[in-house]
Amino acid sequence: MDHPAIEVARLRKEYGKIVAVDELSFVVPRGAVLGLLGGNGAGKTTTISMLLGLLVPTAGSIRVLGIDMLRDRYRALPRMNFSSPYVDLPHRLTVRQNLDFYARLYGVRDVAGRLREIADRLQVGEFLERPAGKLSAGQKTRVALAKALINRPDVLLLDEPTASLDPDTADWVRTLLKDYQAETGATILLASHNMAEVERLCDDVIMMQEGRVFERGAPPDLIARFGRNDMEEVFLDMARGRGRGLDVLKKAG
Repeated sequence: MDHPAIEVARLRKEYGKIVAVDELSFVVPRGAVLGLLGGNGAGKTTTISMLLGLLVPTAGSIRVLGIDMLRDRYRALPRMNFSSPYVDLPHRLTVRQNLDFYARLYGVRDVAGRLREIADRLQVGEFLERPAGKLSAGQKTRVALAKALINRPDVLLLDEPTASLDPDTADWVRTLLKDYQAETGATILLASHNMAEVERLCDDVIMMQEGRVFERGAPPDLIARFGRNDMEEVFLDMARGRGRGLDVLKKAG
């Protein structure tokens, strides 16, 4: 319990001559909610993929819950999980079959009991027998979150969890995540383009540009630092080349 939830040091990912993530370093304490912000191509999804072990870094180190993810990730993975609206569950399997498979994959005890519990919590009971490919966008999001929470993860990685959702469903998802974090003390890393969501959920924010840290701080601190009214205005400053972080990037480049 003395180790931070996530420790990233000088992380780098290259695709030929393209550098997707460049000397990225950060630490996330246990129980924190960290927002990972940036425009398309900033390196957010690549970073999450390396944290999960889906991509091998070109250089650098990653430790999750004190475990070296490059050498021993299978010790950490049962205590982690991931959700993204851009990653579909197998379409031909029913919701129940999908959740049953992932529960067993993560070594969940009392699979049937956990499925009943998570179906009630995520409100997916009425379509458990429906093929995953026949779900609406909102239903797919709830099922994806049910999958992500099936093993009660200590570290939860979320890539745009409310993308394409209507405001009511998106608000429901945010409330669910906030309640889960408060109940379990889990650490959450959230990549999002929704700045209101970031302000509501995140204790800390890393703003990325060109694979590097542009700025970091709590949302109220970043708003004050940039002299803006909210995180959306802060994000636009970054996107349009205004702010202290741009000078850091230019000097580094």
